[in-house]
Amino acid sequence: MVLAWIAVFAAAVVVAPRLAGEFSTEFATAGSESQAAAHLIAERFPGTSGDTIEVVWQAGAGARDPAVLDRVERFLEQAERLEGIADAQPARLSRDGTIALARLELDRRALDMPAGTSMRLIELAEEASGQGLRIELGGPPIRNAQEGGSPEVVGLIAAAIILLVAFGSVVAVGLPIAIALFGLGLSVLLIGVLAALIDVPGFAPAIAGVVGIGVGIDYALLILTRFRTALASGREPRAAVAEAVTTAGRSVLIAGTTVVISFLGLFLLGVSFLYGVALSVSLAVLIVMAAAVTLLPALLASAGHRVNRLHIPGLGRAPGADGGRLAGRWSRFIQRRPWPAAILAAVVLLALAAPALGLRFGFPDAGNDQEGTTTRAAYELVSRGFGPGANGPLVLAAELPAAAADEELARLAERLRAEPGVAFVSEPRLNDAGDAALFTVVPASAPQDQATNELVHRLRDDVIPPIETSGLEVHVGGLTASVIDQSDLVGSRLPLLIGAVVGLSFLFLLAAFRSPLIALKAGVMNLLAVGAAYGVLALAAEGGSFGQLLGIDTEAPVPPFMPVMMFAVLFGLSMDYEVFLLSRMREEYLGHGQTGRAVADGLAKTARVITAAAAIMVAVFLALAVGDEIFLKLLGVGMATAIFLDATVVRMVLVPALMQLFGRANWWIPRWLERKLPRLDVDARADPPVPVTEET
Repeated sequence: MVLAWIAVFAAAVVVAPRLAGEFSTEFATAGSESQAAAHLIAERFPGTSGDTIEVVWQAGAGARDPAVLDRVERFLEQAERLEGIADAQPARLSRDGTIALARLELDRRALDMPAGTSMRLIELAEEASGQGLRIELGGPPIRNAQEGGSPEVVGLIAAAIILLVAFGSVVAVGLPIAIALFGLGLSVLLIGVLAALIDVPGFAPAIAGVVGIGVGIDYALLILTRFRTALASGREPRAAVAEAVTTAGRSVLIAGTTVVISFLGLFLLGVSFLYGVALSVSLAVLIVMAAAVTLLPALLASAGHRVNRLHIPGLGRAPGADGGRLAGRWSRFIQRRPWPAAILAAVVLLALAAPALGLRFGFPDAGNDQEGTTTRAAYELVSRGFGPGANGPLVLAAELPAAAADEELARLAERLRAEPGVAFVSEPRLNDAGDAALFTVVPASAPQDQATNELVHRLRDDVIPPIETSGLEVHVGGLTASVIDQSDLVGSRLPLLIGAVVGLSFLFLLAAFRSPLIALKAGVMNLLAVGAAYGVLALAAEGGSFGQLLGIDTEAPVPPFMPVMMFAVLFGLSMDYEVFLLSRMREEYLGHGQTGRAVADGLAKTARVITAAAAIMVAVFLALAVGDEIFLKLLGVGMATAIFLDATVVRMVLVPALMQLFGRANWWIPRWLERKLPRLDVDARADPPVPVTEET
């Protein structure tokens, strides 16, 4: 088995780079006006994509001073020779004459720009600045060039430290890390191949890597813990492996499948770039899940009792020591007071979820970048010189009914300039064939403001339709409009995603645990944990003291795809701990038929592994904060919070309280349903015993 995995990895190393594609992102929403505008621009204006890089300069002597202009023009000439740059648009001058803005048109989408071009532009701007002149750059390509940090490496280091403290054995720590690293390396190679088949965004490998590391360590840890417990009870190594795989291994398969179901639910949204994220993460989870139930058992069979070697004094405890008894005592404490415990836990989760009602959707722009970056400086200069809306101009693409449509274009420009909330409208730019035109419309409000959202809808619904009766076909596009379209789509389809994922997970858990109540309870509790994570996400996005801890010093909107991505991640991972805990409780119950004892013993025997696994996941997700992208910071803190709440408030309070309250109903299932369900039992018993007593 070990040789087979090595052969697969070696083949991937040789073949995958030859088949790999480049990461790319199509943020346009299928069927939207912004996508129609982008297609019209690509078709009628070859050599330009409609995307730009902003070049803004400030000079005390005046932005039009001959000496200043000479240096700026040399910079622009050098910029136009770089790959991906089409040409420079005429510059605009601020009212006080100290700030000027020019836009470099791109011959491809901003997200497809070479990183070398962006880095060279930053270098040229730094060289041209000085002696009273300041040049700053803005736009997605420049923002991408400034990003850095490796959350996967930080997550692995944190996981290794937590494992060492929890288990104290270098060998025991090394095996889960090895499984995670092996899975990470193989999934990265295969995600590159996936990028050749579909659009995969550049941030997908980071998310897949973090999730893959987290679940890979979790799954390996669960099987390893069961193996060490079996060894401590006197089992021979091969028998201990068999017990670990037939119990914990089944839990791993069910937990991993729920994660994959959650991520594949992203296909229901109709947002194309999320397809690449869903498949990338699902691929990583499937790889580490397969490694946990095949490669790890082979390594454990080889290691045998040596798995406990290289123990570090003072760290870790033997399986079944005080930690388990402490968890058992805690469970019985909660079980003696189930109503107060359940109510208090629910109140805490609902209170944390309350701020989610104020979530503001949109894409963080350069105004949310860290102080000292050229994109943040450019954003502030543009706002100061031309108003906040200049940082998110709208692009109107018009298809003309005939070669001569000057009158219709003039009427359109006049109506646009008269519209409240419009600060500037450019002169129409015709293509060579004269059958299409472009307008640049600068809103008076910032790209993230609700007023800009309302302006886009007003232009589409009220301002443009009367003009289109003359034969013009006008589409409102640009990055700002694209974000609005995506927010509208995600908002309308989010209930569908939640309903589908919760429904499928319910059916899967129902087949696994043979209990409608347990499956329903798992879904409701996970929804509470996800809601609390949304609330913490909203607090972080507001900036303030909490946001500043993450490097978010200004209020930032939440990207519309983030809540759905968080839901997919958190619902799947929360099910992991639910499966780990309930499978052990059910195994105990099937042995003696007493619910109260089964809950206490199940919690006692899984508390340590769930606590370590949750701590690892929290550390891995918080590692996303080392990146410079605002949305990764928000994603990391939201998911880390949810995992923490899930492992503490939900698993340590709500689960024992509700299991005690439900009593015998926990295990009830109608006979007709029992006969119809496929058997996916998480325990290793072929014929579960009928309980003879029931603890009250």
